[in-house]
Amino acid sequence: MPPNDMDRVLEHLPLRIGAYVPDDLLEDWFAPGSGMNPASQAATAAAEAYGRRFECEFRYYPERMEGVFWKWVPAI
Repeated sequence: MPPNDMDRVLEHLPLRIGAYVPDDLLEDWFAPGSGMNPASQAATAAAEAYGRRFECEFRYYPERMEGVFWKWVPAI
């Protein structure tokens, strides 16, 4: 699981600002031992579910080797 500091980051993340997490940390936090390069489906699915706990969207970008959490703005 992510460190408690990450919970606080996502709780207080301003709208339209991203929190970027490298894929090695995604694997360590969400699916240890599942492999990476790119991040495993298990890790990205768990990261997406984790983001929803804080009303955040999540997307993994294999070409950048990172995942991004952000708060969606319905009006945009």
